[in-house]
Amino acid sequence: MAAANQKPGPAGRPEPLIGHPRYEKIKDLNSGTFGFVQLARDKLTGETWAVKFIERGDKITKYVEREIINHRCLVHPHIVQFREVFLTPTHLCIVMEFAPGGDMFEYVVRKNGLREDEARWFFQQLIVGLDYCHRMGVVNRDIKLENTLLDSSPRPLVKICDFGYSKHEKFQSAPGSRVGTPAYLAPEVILTTKGKTYDGKIADIWSCGVMLYVMLVGAYPFERPEDKHDNQKLQKMIQRILHVDYHIPPHVRASEDCKDLLAKILVADPHKRITVDGIYNHKWYLKGLPPGVREMNDRVQPPPEGLQSVEEIKRLIEEARHVGVGAPGYVNPVETDEYIDDAMDNMYDEGSLDYND
Repeated sequence: MAAANQKPGPAGRPEPLIGHPRYEKIKDLNSGTFGFVQLARDKLTGETWAVKFIERGDKITKYVEREIINHRCLVHPHIVQFREVFLTPTHLCIVMEFAPGGDMFEYVVRKNGLREDEARWFFQQLIVGLDYCHRMGVVNRDIKLENTLLDSSPRPLVKICDFGYSKHEKFQSAPGSRVGTPAYLAPEVILTTKGKTYDGKIADIWSCGVMLYVMLVGAYPFERPEDKHDNQKLQKMIQRILHVDYHIPPHVRASEDCKDLLAKILVADPHKRITVDGIYNHKWYLKGLPPGVREMNDRVQPPPEGLQSVEEIKRLIEEARHVGVGAPGYVNPVETDEYIDDAMDNMYDEGSLDYND
């Protein structure tokens, strides 16, 4: 049976679900540095789920453990539902809700930017979902369009889906590493140094502001078209982030209230940046907000009946660490730190940015 589970698929990729007693593959969904995702059917219930596969061995890092443990505790309409973890002879498998609408990056690209009302609809949901995470003690640290999925409703519902960089304020140390996706990093994350910490919640808010900008404009706020073939483009983007150097193109129809909220989010000094409560009370955010949304997070939902215990999950993760060989091509998340470090070399002295500028 072990040999059957290792049988490669048509493209040479392993097919971990072959012969599995509970789940059967329907189709491939996507792949990345973390591994790959398949749509699978539960043979007992007929339900469809997304299954994320990470090769056993040295690819089962502390980031994988955080992703699973922190995701497990979150039960919310705007968070992809966690179901369970199991092992095959070759992979650690994470079963979660399938969001058939794809990710928001694809959606925004397909529409070449969104109308303001539609962008607000998505942003309202994003903030409610993020606020819930923060109330549950979880900071995400990688909020971005690609990590935000959509269901198949006519007016799609947002589902935050990836917690690989997340930290829990009660069970893990305070955020201090320079991790995340460069285009979405807050200035204080870029400027952090060894031994320093930052407020992960307010850094998440910055990333939400970048998402809002991209939804409206169809481009990143701190990138420029003329930098496309420039080998210094990352350094230039970092400089613009640190000095909050962005503009909204004249052809983009954005109200003054919308621009005001963006200006309150994209603030270099995290102590002066608007909070979730400030966003909840902002005029632009409140427009068209469905009744009861602001109170949604006051009612914490209980975990699903029969949810795997943390102890069982940790046992499976530990077992996965000591079996198998790591696959080539995986990029450890800590390398984001080195990636930004290289870009910042000789560009400015650490901590030289004055928030009072």
